[in-house]
Amino acid sequence: MSQSPSTAAAPVKFAYWVPNVSGGLVVSTIEQRTDWSLEYNQRLALAAEKAGFEYALSQIRFTAGYGAEYQHESVSFSQALLHATTKLKVLAAILPGPWNPAVVAKQIATIDHISNGRIAINVVSGWFKGEFQAIGEPWLEHDERYRRSNEFIRALKGIWTQDNFTFKGDFYRFSDYTLSPKPVQKPHPEIFQGGSSRAARDNAASVSDWYFTNGNTPEGLKAQIDDIQAKAAENGHTVRIGVNAFVIARDTEEEAKAVLADIIKHAHVEAVHAFGDAAKQAGKSSPEGEGNWAKSTFEDLVQYNDGFRTNLIGTPQQIAERIVALKAIGVDLILTGFLHFIEEVEYFGEKVLPLVRKLEAEQGAANAGKQSKPALEAVA
Repeated sequence: MSQSPSTAAAPVKFAYWVPNVSGGLVVSTIEQRTDWSLEYNQRLALAAEKAGFEYALSQIRFTAGYGAEYQHESVSFSQALLHATTKLKVLAAILPGPWNPAVVAKQIATIDHISNGRIAINVVSGWFKGEFQAIGEPWLEHDERYRRSNEFIRALKGIWTQDNFTFKGDFYRFSDYTLSPKPVQKPHPEIFQGGSSRAARDNAASVSDWYFTNGNTPEGLKAQIDDIQAKAAENGHTVRIGVNAFVIARDTEEEAKAVLADIIKHAHVEAVHAFGDAAKQAGKSSPEGEGNWAKSTFEDLVQYNDGFRTNLIGTPQQIAERIVALKAIGVDLILTGFLHFIEEVEYFGEKVLPLVRKLEAEQGAANAGKQSKPALEAVA
C-alpha cells in the first residue's frame, strides 16, 4: 500500500526525544553530553527549533530504573519548553490510569491557549508493571490496556470538540460535560500513540492521529505500515506514521560505526537485562506475542526503543538517503535520539536535514515528470 499523494508530497517531519529523564537515551556507561535539567533542555529546544525540528517528545516515568534515576513530569516540563520556544510543538506523554481524560483535556486545553496551539499528547498504554504497582495503579492485561487507551482517546476527542458530552464506556463515563474554553487547535490537539502489537496497531487505525513504532528494518516497517493503513482505510480513518531512530551522524561511516560499537561495548549489562526482562514480558504478553521488544536482541535494547535498528548511522548523505527511503514506504516522521543532544542536533540540522530536503525535491520533480509524461503522450 502506498501513501496518499498529499502525504507522500509532504516533507518528512522530525521530532526528538526530550531528555527530561536522567541517563540519556542509551543504557550505557559511555559519556553522554546530555543533561536532564530544565536549563539544558530549554537550550536544546531552541537548538532543535533552529535546526528544523517540528516536534519534541517528553517522556513519562514515575519510578527510577534502567539508568534513569531522576525524572521530570512530562506535562509541566513540556509547558516549560513551550515557554522557551516559538515554533516547536511539544508532545507530553500521558499514561491512562494515573491520568483521567477530564484532567488531561483541561490541562492540555489550557496549555494550548498559553502556547498558541503548540501542545500535543502521546498516549502511552503502559508496559512497565512494576511502575504501576509502585504507585498503586491497577495493572490490566495487555489488550485491556489498549482498550482503555481507545476509550481514553475517544473521550478526549469528545470533550475537546463537543458541548454536553456524554460517554458511557467500561473505563470512563461522562454525563453532559462541557469543557470551556476548548483548545485553540482544531479539531483538537494532535494525539500520538505507540506500540507494535495487534492491539496497538488496531487502536492507531481507529482513533489516533499518529502512530509511533519502534525502530525496525525497512521491510519490517513496511509490513507494519501497510497493515495499519489498510485497517485505517477500512475504518474511514487517517493516521500518520512516526518511527524511532537513534541517529549517529559523523563525517565518515567508520566514525559513526565506531561510536555505535563503543556504546554497545560499554553497555550497562545489568540494566539492559533488567529493562529487557520487563520490556519483553510486556511485548510477549500480547496475544500474538508481537508487542514492542518481543524480538529485540541485547544490542537492540541498549537503545530503549530499538533505535539502532532503523540504521540512521553513517555519513549525512547515507542518513539522508535512508530517511527518504523510509518516507517512500510510508513514514511521515522520524523520532530521533542522540548521544550528545545539543551538538548532534545542531550537526543534524546543518548537515543532514538540507540533504533530506534536496533529495525530497529531486524525488518530487522525478515523480512530477512521470505523471506528466503520459499526459504529453496522450496529447501527441
